[in-house]
Amino acid sequence: MKRKLLTIAMLTTAMAMNAALKIDRIDPTDWYVGMKNPSLQLMVYGKDVSKAEVKTDYPGVRIDSIVRLDSPNYLLVYLNLSGAQPGEMTLNFSGKKVKYQLKRRDKRGDERMGFTNADVLYMLMPDRFASGKTDNDQIKGMMPYKNDRSQPSLRHGGDLEGIRQHLDYFKQLGVTALWFTPVLENNSPDNGGNSTYHGYATTDYYKVDPRFGTNEEYRRLTDEAHGKGLKVVMDMIFNHCGFDHPWIKDMPSHDWLNQPQWLEKSGGTPKPNEDYLQTSYKLTPVVDPYASKIDTKETVEGWFVPTMPDLNQHNPHVMTYLIQNSIWWIETVGIDGIRMDTYPYAFADGMARWMKELNDEYPNFNTVGETWVTEPAYTAAWQKDSKVAKANSHLKTVMDFSFYDKINQAKNEETDDWWQGMNRIYNNFVYDYLYPNPESVMAFIDNHDTDRFLGNGRDTLALKQALALLLTVKRIPQIYYGTEILMNGTKQVTDGNVRKDFPGGFPGDKRNAFTAEGRTQAENAMFNWLSRLLHWRQGNEVVTKGTMTQFIPIKGVYAINRSYNGKNVLVVINGKKSDNTFSAARYAEVVPQGTVARDVTSGRKYDISNDFKLRPRQTLVLEY
Repeated sequence: MKRKLLTIAMLTTAMAMNAALKIDRIDPTDWYVGMKNPSLQLMVYGKDVSKAEVKTDYPGVRIDSIVRLDSPNYLLVYLNLSGAQPGEMTLNFSGKKVKYQLKRRDKRGDERMGFTNADVLYMLMPDRFASGKTDNDQIKGMMPYKNDRSQPSLRHGGDLEGIRQHLDYFKQLGVTALWFTPVLENNSPDNGGNSTYHGYATTDYYKVDPRFGTNEEYRRLTDEAHGKGLKVVMDMIFNHCGFDHPWIKDMPSHDWLNQPQWLEKSGGTPKPNEDYLQTSYKLTPVVDPYASKIDTKETVEGWFVPTMPDLNQHNPHVMTYLIQNSIWWIETVGIDGIRMDTYPYAFADGMARWMKELNDEYPNFNTVGETWVTEPAYTAAWQKDSKVAKANSHLKTVMDFSFYDKINQAKNEETDDWWQGMNRIYNNFVYDYLYPNPESVMAFIDNHDTDRFLGNGRDTLALKQALALLLTVKRIPQIYYGTEILMNGTKQVTDGNVRKDFPGGFPGDKRNAFTAEGRTQAENAMFNWLSRLLHWRQGNEVVTKGTMTQFIPIKGVYAINRSYNGKNVLVVINGKKSDNTFSAARYAEVVPQGTVARDVTSGRKYDISNDFKLRPRQTLVLEY
């Protein structure tokens, strides 16, 4: 009788739990079969879901483990899909049945080709580039925000549809890959005159921000870009998320974040107190052999800002969630690369695990990490297979902040015979021996986090020198949107002044710089010059595969020669603001007697085996 009563009681409890159990969501929202790694982590959200028992009878799927976290409202289910076929799987949570889709992959992992040094990346901010529709400017149910184009740090209304409508513009310009700042949901309220228009405060890792569009629109944009020969690079952030992510109000476990204890005292608001740990923004401790523990801790465990909670990549469940998320976007949207924000701020071993798993699944894919230190030795230590690193990062591409730093100093200097002007660029490339793969280093002259190269001026001679070098050296080049039409600005007052709207991208704009008719004479001159150079670069193996010889700047002239299969390109830079002379005898080792070369930007021919005059700050890209 007691056993019967106990059975009835247990059945009653189970039925009550089933009636009360509510599954709010599961991440990932669906998954793909046929991965090299058959393991799948499901993060299940729902009130008291951690009490549930989980079963499935889907063929080829087994449950490896269940992880119950500190919060009762999360449950991690680890599945093994080694024998699974595409279809609809039923998951049974203590009697509550949930359908979950297992999909067929579009292509094998080794068939996904990433960006390379044969590409030129065009970096843009979706909110500031173009608005393709207006019905997504105000989305009901989101945290309070404004669209106000008069305010540099509020949302302006650009979206994915606006980018899609201008794919032909990118083709006309001659770039081959598009890098957008993050497009994922940033559902955070405006804070005075500031907002998260930039996208770096993720509140949903599986959803495009509705103000930008939908997941389906993201896929359509990527598909149409591919149809026009354009690759798409997705900006991601594993160091931190947004303060309004569900993980913050209800933390899955006590170690989901780094240094979370201050939140308890703050009442769940982003108001720092004595327990708050701010990052020092100093990235050197992670490679410094003499680094103190406190310096290292501040770098990798300190929060970027109070409104961007610092994720703990030493928690294996956190890292698995993030790894799967990047795989999901590759499979679901078909992106061709990833740019990882604030790379050294995260734990290096966790990030190395991510890169190793991505490289194993997608050996021809590519990821670039933001490594903002201006010393080549620092940057080189982060590249895959580095000989100077403590451990292998498995990160194929790093960002050349040294080149950015040096070219922005050189533009304001006369090139002397020692250290200034183009000598800085020469010395940047001297240290390429530190890189395992210099061809997989991304160079740039400005981006969304820096002053624009032109500052508040319009020095087109300096800009041409910078772009000519950027597009001909051993690097993956990245240019920033609007450079081709002389967009300028500095961060002196606000970051928004280097992130201005592209003219013609928004309803009511007085002119349309996407067209030659809407550009000024100076803008057209710059656009046409750069476009010629970009189209010439496409498929040019001299630039992408050739050897590189550089000559120490003498009397203000800096020259770099690229050579491949009997073809050559000689880049000549007059680093002086006065007339100068190309002294042919100095370059005889790469220029045979009687060589006539064509400047690819003007079409003019030069006998480069004899001396010739150079105009002030002249730039030549000579093909012979």
